[in-house]
Amino acid sequence: MQALNGINSPLTRRAWLARAAVLALAGCGNQLPLVTELGGSHGESLLPDDAGLLDDLERRTFQFFWDTANPVNGLVPDRWPGNPHMASIASVGFALTAYVVGVDRSLVTREAARDRVLATARFFAQAPQGPQASGMAGHHGFFYHFLDMQTGARFGPRVELSSADTGLLLAGFLCAQAYFDREDAAEAEIRRLVDQIHGRIDWPWMQQRPGLICMGWNPEHGFRDFIDYHGFDEVMVVVLLALGSPTQPLGPEAWPAFTATYHRTWGEYMGQLHLGGAPLFWHQFSHVWVDFRGIRDPYLRERGLDYFENSRRATLAQQAYAIANPGDWNDYGEQVWGLTASDGPGTVSGLDHKGRVRQFQDYKARGAGLRDTLDDGTIAPTAALSSLPFAPEIVLPTLRALRQRFGAVIYRRYGFVDAFNTSFRAKGAKLSDGRYLDGFGWVDDDYLGLDQGPIVAMLANHRNGLIWSTMRRHPALRRGLQRAGFTGGWLEGA
Repeated sequence: MQALNGINSPLTRRAWLARAAVLALAGCGNQLPLVTELGGSHGESLLPDDAGLLDDLERRTFQFFWDTANPVNGLVPDRWPGNPHMASIASVGFALTAYVVGVDRSLVTREAARDRVLATARFFAQAPQGPQASGMAGHHGFFYHFLDMQTGARFGPRVELSSADTGLLLAGFLCAQAYFDREDAAEAEIRRLVDQIHGRIDWPWMQQRPGLICMGWNPEHGFRDFIDYHGFDEVMVVVLLALGSPTQPLGPEAWPAFTATYHRTWGEYMGQLHLGGAPLFWHQFSHVWVDFRGIRDPYLRERGLDYFENSRRATLAQQAYAIANPGDWNDYGEQVWGLTASDGPGTVSGLDHKGRVRQFQDYKARGAGLRDTLDDGTIAPTAALSSLPFAPEIVLPTLRALRQRFGAVIYRRYGFVDAFNTSFRAKGAKLSDGRYLDGFGWVDDDYLGLDQGPIVAMLANHRNGLIWSTMRRHPALRRGLQRAGFTGGWLEGA
């Protein structure tokens, strides 16, 4: 709680993540074991085949959620080990999804995962809601972006009631509800509690302007500090679930309002004609739970593609950007690429690998696109890895290259750390996170739930479509897609 002292401005979803990165100061005392058992000297290593690499990554990334969650209430830290006291509700949504993967891949028993999901559902169903500034977990069915890992209450002043993060939490709950479908008492209770959590979310309350969902609310200033979500971005799934609510849905104008700004980023970038968005998480988060293959809304129907193909093109464009490397960053190329929201060295002006003074960044939504590009040489492994279903032919070689070339530094207990930057040579600079290593550059010490979650889920979708097939059974998602005007493919089936 002391870490929040002195924050004088309201924090939106992304700003809160940036502030958390600054405050966490992932101390070098929290050393994690490096993964060296496969490594040789000078970057040479004998790595298993692709299936073995995926198995190991899946196991380690799943274990992040299983180990760091509070088993009593199911809360999961936003980042670990840098700030183990602050839970992110979006991280919980990804954890609930990861537990489904864990059962499917025999990483945990169904009974153990069921009990963890049940503990999580009991907490969120019973967590106090109200307009008070402290002691509450949420209001109007929404939950605060960050909660105290132990008490489950709003983490501190300026933490907003988050529409997007509540939506990602809900997606995880609906996935678990659809998966745990047996008639034993515990699984039946999960389904009942998720119905309760789902049904009380007052989506229309979060609309301050026609058709649009406001980013958030806080007890101090209400909706005043927050703007609306306009597409294209990562909250597609949130809007779809809000449209599909069984109790308090948005009106049919919500999807046209969300897509009204799509024209701003439609165009050709790096040889790929697509609906753009600079950071790759915009193209990934919704695809964790929604199988967009073969289904189209009115906007993309007119352009002859679906959102899955759109994300494939965005992925290919990012690789092409790295190959072109207009910023002349170190190591960028065909097998080392991937920009998304991630940690960075810090707001530092310092030397790069060629002795030039460059501007580096803290936590930022890095990306490359037609409209906006933000790049300081920081690579986030989740950017490429979470695109595995879209373009396995380029992602699998990148996975191998990251392990082969950098694994001894960036691949640890829970898989890949959040980010690294081999261009960074500002030795002695004040870092926001991670550490400087002579001869390497900057490397993070933290894992972020928002970046771990898409890796394990999209790996499962690539392998057997697990999360997609599970969510296709949920009536709320089907209803939301139909209300948004999606047609075709699996949506036309029974």
